[in-house]
Amino acid sequence: MKDQPSPIRETDDDARKLARVLLRSARHAAIAVLDSETGFPFASRVLVATDIDGTPVILVSKLSAHTRALAKDSRASLLTGEPGKGDPLAHPRLTTQCLAEPVERSHAFYDRIRTRFLARHPKANLYVDFPDFLFFRLKPELGSLNGGFGRAYQLEGNDLIIQSAANEEIAACAAETVRDLVERHPDVAQTLAIRLNAPKSASWRICGIDPSGFDLISGDFLLRYEFECLAEEADHICSNISKTAYSIP
Repeated sequence: MKDQPSPIRETDDDARKLARVLLRSARHAAIAVLDSETGFPFASRVLVATDIDGTPVILVSKLSAHTRALAKDSRASLLTGEPGKGDPLAHPRLTTQCLAEPVERSHAFYDRIRTRFLARHPKANLYVDFPDFLFFRLKPELGSLNGGFGRAYQLEGNDLIIQSAANEEIAACAAETVRDLVERHPDVAQTLAIRLNAPKSASWRICGIDPSGFDLISGDFLLRYEFECLAEEADHICSNISKTAYSIP
């Protein structure tokens, strides 16, 4: 009997980019953990943001079942990717197997994660500082990308992470960089939305930058744009954004 061909394709740059966009453009995700009492998988829904290196970040109540499970076993999976019209299985989705790392308020990068999360989820201001809420970084270990029928790929954790020496420097000046860019180009977010064929809305804004790209948000809409190459400094990010918005197609 002949061996069946593998359904897994060779992972290429296009697959890696699609996986990163699926992860970084998610406002929410399904999370699966292991229930410490029953041993059964337990699935729930969480709000998602990303740290400066693209690592997913969640904010959860310590009283929730999935938080209690993560406290016992740090293994988790995230499912990202929105179904569109028609068959939901025909649309790309990414399963990311992660190790959950709690981010205590005393951590050096707590303020950075809090700021980035609230930029994407401003309504979380209502409860982010409650004592029973906690951030986790979900460090990617493996990824399983289904880009649609017949397009399956396996990824390593590093395929999903921004590996740049400029991460910390860009994180430190991210808010100032966006503010300066908007002061020079007040219409930049709306122009980007039009250029990138985003859903029509009057309130687009840049809600996050990193060496690999930027995030645009308007209400329930979130758009991720990836640069062709990693930015090495904040000025490079501004230049890339300006070219994306104003260059002649």
